[in-house]
Amino acid sequence: MTEYRSRAGLRVPENLPKLRKHPSEAREIPYGTPVVPLARWLMFLQGIEVTVDGAENIPADGGALLAINHTGYYDFILGGYPAYLRGRRIVRMMAKKAIFDTPIVGTVLRMMGHISVDRSAGKGAASKDAAVQKLREGKLVGIFPEATISRAFEIKDLKTGAVRIADEADAPLLPVIIWGSQRIWTKDLPKNLWRANAPVRVAVGKPIELSGSVEEDTAALKKAMEKLLETTREKYAERHGPFEPGLPWMPASLGGSAPTLEQAAEIDAAARAERARKKAAKAEKAAKAAKAEKKDRK
Repeated sequence: MTEYRSRAGLRVPENLPKLRKHPSEAREIPYGTPVVPLARWLMFLQGIEVTVDGAENIPADGGALLAINHTGYYDFILGGYPAYLRGRRIVRMMAKKAIFDTPIVGTVLRMMGHISVDRSAGKGAASKDAAVQKLREGKLVGIFPEATISRAFEIKDLKTGAVRIADEADAPLLPVIIWGSQRIWTKDLPKNLWRANAPVRVAVGKPIELSGSVEEDTAALKKAMEKLLETTREKYAERHGPFEPGLPWMPASLGGSAPTLEQAAEIDAAARAERARKKAAKAEKAAKAAKAEKKDRK
């Protein structure tokens, strides 16, 4: 697995095949330019060192689905680093609908070709079809099969969407691991945005061989991601460790103070219940206001 490291991420490594810029993606407006250059300079200004392993597994042309683990909010940027090294390709990320509902941000995301995911019951087909279409058009698509950030910084149970999309589009399904993103900005921990000086490692594995069984293939994807995560953590510790015990961004299995997967699941459930309560209260308030307005009109 070829390694590449650069603080600014501005050059292609000598030990990777020299590729010409992708004829369309590298120049695509606004994503290929100016968004990608601005994102790289953001990493540079924050002092974030990014190391990439296995960039050669990203196809230089044609579609592929990148199944990415999720530990921090910068994963949407970091997940595109390996593709950048393959002729400055770009990755269309699948993200929750709430982000797209933000007026300015949502408009920009749609202009960049990212895919809105509505997790409401019975509304996931549209995002799945959009991802399949982009893959068939030869584009790279990124998906977070854990659905939400893992508070445990371990691989959670995966949704089956990644396997279903790759199988229907007949596209390669690549496991991708990001490690260190949680040191910059994640759930429940203080943000470390200005001069973060936090190293990050991104690794891309070889394509998963799909058997046609959604359950078996999803299990195989999870196993591949867990193995790649273990290897990535070891390399990270060799270069940047040793780390003191009790660090909040380290998983409990490695001596950190992050919650276990079981504890994280309980926190997630409580957070979902609280969001549902607030949503119901807001709806009830709106209904009462509408009823009062209707009464006043009479």
